[in-house]
Amino acid sequence: DYCYGLSSVTIPDGVTTIGGWAFQDCTSLASVTISDGVTTIGDGAFQYCYGLSSITIPGSVTTIGVGTFSYCTGLSSVTISDGVTMIGRSMFYFCSGLSSVTIPSSVTTIGSGAFQHCASLSAVTIPNSVTTIGRAAFSTCTSLSSVTISEGVKTIGDTMFSGCTSLSSIIIPGSVTTIGSYAFERCSGLSSATISDGVTTVGESMFYFCVGLSSVTIPSSVMTIEGGAFSGCSSLSSVTIPNSVMTIGSNAFNGCSGLSSVAIPNGVTAIGSNVFRGCSGLSSVAIPGNVTTIRVGTFSYCTGLSSVTISDGVTTIESEAFENCTALATITNLNPIPQSIYGDEFQSVNIKAATLYVPAANVDAYKAAPVWEEFGAILPIN
Repeated sequence: DYCYGLSSVTIPDGVTTIGGWAFQDCTSLASVTISDGVTTIGDGAFQYCYGLSSITIPGSVTTIGVGTFSYCTGLSSVTISDGVTMIGRSMFYFCSGLSSVTIPSSVTTIGSGAFQHCASLSAVTIPNSVTTIGRAAFSTCTSLSSVTISEGVKTIGDTMFSGCTSLSSIIIPGSVTTIGSYAFERCSGLSSATISDGVTTVGESMFYFCVGLSSVTIPSSVMTIEGGAFSGCSSLSSVTIPNSVMTIGSNAFNGCSGLSSVAIPNGVTAIGSNVFRGCSGLSSVAIPGNVTTIRVGTFSYCTGLSSVTISDGVTTIESEAFENCTALATITNLNPIPQSIYGDEFQSVNIKAATLYVPAANVDAYKAAPVWEEFGAILPIN
């Protein structure tokens, strides 16, 4: 039960299975040789082997348990031989000294948390044989500065690179069909992101609080930008939303204070609540014709917003939609029928000093409509 003094071990030919927790807590174990022929390494087999500095996984291994080398804090290099098809769940969890790993082209799956908290890991290449990367696979790898995701990967799990603060750029290949929540959240060093053509969804809170992100490319294959996708990306100065996008989820650009311009394409039919809340650098915006509702807080606290164009398709403006847009000076409302509003849509906005432009035939209707009538000037659209 106690192997604290064990310093080396060789698994001989003929052995096919290393059982679960077989060498757990062998804290002095510095050298392990696993012979080709071993097919199964059980759960936690080498967990807490602090003295282990390197390991080679032979290509004969087909089954790897949970947390096999977790908490091996002295482990600095890993060689996974060609033939291995999976990197198990939490396999190298909290191997804080691991700086180098080679993933062969035989691997198809990287399990959840496989390299989570590997704080010394600086670079990783995911080969095109890999189709699925599990939740938090590289989360909090704070030294990870270079990541190559090859064409072939289809699934990026939740929080996959969350907290990888040294990561400066990323390219999402077009083969990716599913991106989990918070995939790159709080990657504070991330300055550019390229989403390749073929990707259809920018995932929920995908770049949440990536405060250094200044440039992002969204391809014409994307149809949905999910909630919180770019929330808190305060360095993002401009974004082009392609015509293919139909839905922008709640809080998608909330807190993007550096965003100075955004064009919402005509293909968009739904904009969620608080989408542009706190985008204080935004000066003008036009709501396209297929959008029927401006949701709660959509443009609240956009303190630099001075000009808004509302299409004739907008029939509903919800509460706090333009709350605290203190610079708002001009609204062009193309709807011939005044929307029913109650005042809180423009909380802390001096609408008495603002000008409202409406269709010429409907000026009198707006002058008689609650709240709209309070605008300082109601004039016909030229």
